Amino acid sequence: MSELLVSTCPALNYKPLGAVEVSTAGEVEHKVADANAARGPWKELGVAGRAELLEPIRDEFLARRDEIATTITGETGKPIPESLVEVEDYCDQITWFLDNAGTALADEVTKEDESSLHRVVYEPRGVAAVIAPWNFPFGMAVWGVFPNLIAGNPVVFKTSEETPLVGKKFEEIMLNHDLPKGVFAEVYGAGDVGQMLSHSNVDLLWFTGSTATGKSLYRTAASKFIPATLEMGGSNPSIVFDDADLDIATQFVYGERFQNNGQVCAATKRLIVHEAIADDLVDRLKTIIETRRIGNPLLDPAAEVGSLISQRQAKVAQAQLDDALVKGAVVLAQNEIPEGLAGAYFPPSMISQITRDMRVWHEEVFAPILPVVSFSTEEQAIRMANDTIYGLGARVISADVERAEAIAARIEAGTVEINSGSRWEPCNPFGGYKSSGLGRELGVHGLRELSQTKVVSRSK
Repeated sequence: MSELLVSTCPALNYKPLGAVEVSTAGEVEHKVADANAARGPWKELGVAGRAELLEPIRDEFLARRDEIATTITGETGKPIPESLVEVEDYCDQITWFLDNAGTALADEVTKEDESSLHRVVYEPRGVAAVIAPWNFPFGMAVWGVFPNLIAGNPVVFKTSEETPLVGKKFEEIMLNHDLPKGVFAEVYGAGDVGQMLSHSNVDLLWFTGSTATGKSLYRTAASKFIPATLEMGGSNPSIVFDDADLDIATQFVYGERFQNNGQVCAATKRLIVHEAIADDLVDRLKTIIETRRIGNPLLDPAAEVGSLISQRQAKVAQAQLDDALVKGAVVLAQNEIPEGLAGAYFPPSMISQITRDMRVWHEEVFAPILPVVSFSTEEQAIRMANDTIYGLGARVISADVERAEAIAARIEAGTVEINSGSRWEPCNPFGGYKSSGLGRELGVHGLRELSQTKVVSRSK
């Protein structure tokens, strides 16, 4: 009898929601073999032919957005409006891939004269093993699967063991359409299944998740001598200067720290604010943090804050907060979990008196905890911003745009947003410096990274 992976609701005291069968080694091997058999025919369709087959899948995702969003909320505990935004926004990104891949992957003429023609050609790499996380279970599936498919790489996809029902619905819709056999398949299970997939006969690893797992997969890719696109952890700083528009600062600091209950790789995880306005900004944030409605999103449609993904995640967050408090941190604001609410709930918190030895400073915090530190000079702000093993993103808020641009140039991160600017456009490559990953997703850069670069030179 097959082993079952049971899905539970973290916002409803871990009530079972359903189960999927864990993929066996034989099933992984079989699906990878089918994907390899599909390589040639899928490549020969070309970008336009592949996009034509993928467009109806996008349309079904949108038609079933409510159903998908409810499944996301059930397995992650995030509010329904956030789940709906996830489905709709990432379907918009599918549209960008469909509309722009042809241009991004078109042949480039590098030289032409009377006697010769030289072209750069972008070809599929082969079979992609795609391993996605639980925090945006639909969105990260889209990011990993669709660019690979459009670039011509058949995909074997592993959804997170925390969100198998979202993965099952994604698979169902993918296979409702006329994709050739082997072009897309899905496997289920924990890290051991991901390890089996990464060691199988694949040509590319695509991963979003923790830095520890990403580094392990990088070693696997190195042993196989195949490329890996890795988007891993982050500890993004937001630097707020004394001339900042505090309405903008409050909006973006709160939104970027507490969206999805702080479970976002590119979230603001360290607030670095000028000492002249620190008290004012803290007071504004305190008002929001302490008044947001916490509840079970499946039972309380007005809930603005749901649960974390699991009890394990809540325990890690509590240990990180306790470590800070033992070492001298002070709670500036904290919401209260309503009495009788059982599950992976964690009180949104803001803390100060932070020191470099605290876990909330030097680790990634995947929970609604905001450490606040103040600065007096630009050099202090830059030094604190770069005082991390991560480098995924950052934000700089200042009325002096020239200064903000100069600060951005010195921040060690893959993306820097200034004032209310947003990185979240599918045309922008996404990825990080240092231990935040290797390679880039999205945009022309991301599509080309999933491709082999070939030069074809001929005489006329």
